[in-house]
Amino acid sequence: MTGTLDDVARRYAVAITPAMEALIDPADPDDPIARQFRPDVRELDTTPEELADPIGDDPHSPVTGIVHRYRDRVLFKVTAVCPVYCRFCFRRESVGPGKARGLSAAEIDAAIAYIEGHPEIWEVIFTGGDPLALSPRRVAELTARIAAIPHVAVLRWHTRVPLVDPARISDEMVAALKAPGKAVWLALHANHAREFTEEGRAALARLADAGVALVSQTVLLRGVNDDAATLEALMRTFVACRVKPYYLHHPDMAPGTGHFRLTIDEGQRIVRELKLRASGLAQPTYVLDIPGGHGKAPLTPSHVRDGAVLDDAGAWREYGD
Repeated sequence: MTGTLDDVARRYAVAITPAMEALIDPADPDDPIARQFRPDVRELDTTPEELADPIGDDPHSPVTGIVHRYRDRVLFKVTAVCPVYCRFCFRRESVGPGKARGLSAAEIDAAIAYIEGHPEIWEVIFTGGDPLALSPRRVAELTARIAAIPHVAVLRWHTRVPLVDPARISDEMVAALKAPGKAVWLALHANHAREFTEEGRAALARLADAGVALVSQTVLLRGVNDDAATLEALMRTFVACRVKPYYLHHPDMAPGTGHFRLTIDEGQRIVRELKLRASGLAQPTYVLDIPGGHGKAPLTPSHVRDGAVLDDAGAWREYGD
C-alpha cells in the first residue's frame, strides 16, 4: 500500500515526549528510538493474519475495562491514552485520540465490583493505555479502592512513564502507588538501553527506594534490539536500575507491524546467545501471546536434546538420568 505519514497519523495515534525526541540521532536513518515512536508509511501495509485484537482481550472482557483471561488475575484498563504511542502496539486499534475514551465513574464502579465479586482474583494489573498517564490523585484513588479488597494481594502497574516522561514520577505519584499491606509492582516497558536517561534512572530509583518492586517488559523488534549485544546492554541496564528482567515478547500480530517482526527461530537464536553473554539476573523469559486470546507460551529454546544438555559455551554435553 502507498500512502503518506499523514495517512498513518489518521489511522493510528502518534505522540512522542520531549525526553524521547531528544534521544533521536538525526544523522541515523535507523535510529532505534525513532523507529519505536516516529510513524512509518509501512504501517499502512497490513496482512491477512494481522488482527485488530491480536492477543484476544475482547472475548475475555466480562465488563468494560476488565480482562479476565487467567484465573487469579485481571487486567484493569483504566485509560486509553499514553504519553508516547509505540509503532508496534498490540492495542493500536483501541488507544489514542478518537479510538477510545476513558472509563466513566459508573464503569470504574462496575469494574471494581467485578473484582470484589471474584475472590479468586489475587492480582490486579493496571494497564491501558498507560495508567501512569493519570494524575497522582486518580492513581491514589484507584490504589486505595483496589487495596481495600481483602482477596487482592498484588497491585501491578504496566507503564513506560518512568523513562519516557520521568518528571511524572514525582513524590506525589510515588505516594499514590503505595498500598500498605499489599505488594506493589511496576512493570517497566523499555526496548533499548538508550531510553535510560539520567532523569529516567532517577525516577526508577525513587520508585525502588519507596519499596515498589520493579520488573521489565521488552518487545523483540527488528531494527531496534534484534541482536544479542543490544539485548545484553538493555538487560544489564535494567538490572543496574533495580529492574528485574521479566518478559521478552515476540512481536504480536498487530496491524501494520510486519516490518518489526522476526521469526521465532531468529528470536530463539538471539535468546540462546544472550544466555551465554549475561548473568542469570539479566535473563527475561521469551514469550509469545498466542493470537486469539489463548494465553502466553514460553519460547525459551530448549537446553535438553536427545540425552544431552547445552552448556554455557554452547556445546551439547551428554548426561545420565
